[in-house]
Amino acid sequence: MTVSAGRRTPRADCTAGPDGGITFDLDLGRREDEAAPELLLRLRGAKGRGREENTVRLSLSPLRDGRLRAVLPQAVELAEGRWDVHLREPGADDDGAVAVEPGIRDLRLLVDRAPGSGRIAVRIPYPTLDGRLAVRCWLRTPHAEAGPVTFDGSGMTVEGTLYGTGLGTDARVEARQPGPDGRVLRVPVTGEEATFAFTLPLDRLAAGAVTAQQLWTLWLILGTADGEPAGGVRISRILDDVWDRKKIFVYPGRGTGEGSRATPCYSTDNDLCVRIEPAP
Repeated sequence: MTVSAGRRTPRADCTAGPDGGITFDLDLGRREDEAAPELLLRLRGAKGRGREENTVRLSLSPLRDGRLRAVLPQAVELAEGRWDVHLREPGADDDGAVAVEPGIRDLRLLVDRAPGSGRIAVRIPYPTLDGRLAVRCWLRTPHAEAGPVTFDGSGMTVEGTLYGTGLGTDARVEARQPGPDGRVLRVPVTGEEATFAFTLPLDRLAAGAVTAQQLWTLWLILGTADGEPAGGVRISRILDDVWDRKKIFVYPGRGTGEGSRATPCYSTDNDLCVRIEPAP
């Protein structure tokens, strides 16, 4: 969809707040007597009847400098995923909305944030690979935030912070190999109610011959007062301004002694994983 003749390509400056709120400021070069358009946030992949349910509409109001502002409040709940930002002109239908380009993105308040109790909502405006504006959203309760990753021999030690609950009794970490026949490696967890740490023996993940790449996911399994497991929490890192850690946080690999190599990594959803592959 192209912009109508005489109209500027819509571009939005964004300011993200630590509570999940975002302001969008646009300079569209409009006259004061023109009707204001609206912003549409669309959950990527939503189709058919679910498309309207996964569309958030934000009204644009004029500022003193001639720009227009829309505010996404923290109270408006967005499902986990990637939300594309569009501009809909007055009188146009939703299919006529045009993609918005990213301008200046002020994400300073997202760095080193310490969320309160309850559900954690993280929203990061970011530029897509094709130059459009989108918002990456997470909703977690509880949440296990990964911290430093260090190595000692064949062991990988991870420290982290737990939000929204406590470790309980007999908490543990599970490394899970995806698939119906995937293996599970369990290791103990140490720490207090708000912190946790564990050491994963990388050589035990690579038992036997490794002929193709494997991606193991990491889960914190909480305990309860009576020792029964309470459920799994995905170990991720989302409490800052990085919307995609996969190519930014790169860790060294370690040989496992089984003709394979183990490398900690993050997924495109910022989930902490371990990649096992044949040694070069």
